Amino acid sequence: MMRLSNMEFYAYHGCLENERTQGNRFSVDFQCDYDMTMAAQSDDLRHAVNYSEIYEIIREQMAIPSNLLENVAYRILNAVRISFPSLEHASVTVSKLNPPLSGPCESSSVTMSF
Repeated sequence: MMRLSNMEFYAYHGCLENERTQGNRFSVDFQCDYDMTMAAQSDDLRHAVNYSEIYEIIREQMAIPSNLLENVAYRILNAVRISFPSLEHASVTVSKLNPPLSGPCESSSVTMSF
């Protein structure tokens, strides 16, 4: 399993007007499974899933405003699946830090996987 944890982004996701204009901080966790045998034996990046490329896909998708975290997570998984068809499983959690609620809340999160 390969993981990218606690990636932080400033983005403009949300249904409220101030979320769309002022933005908020978000955290993203991504993990995936693929056959790592060839990469482990060859020690060659060409045989591995390049996590730098996955980070860029996630960064690009986080930059596109959405009303719902579900839409953001879906777009991330779709884009990763297209770029890395050898993935057997992938999961992404998108968290809005300090969501606009009437009381204290560290984050609201959505997790999707294939």
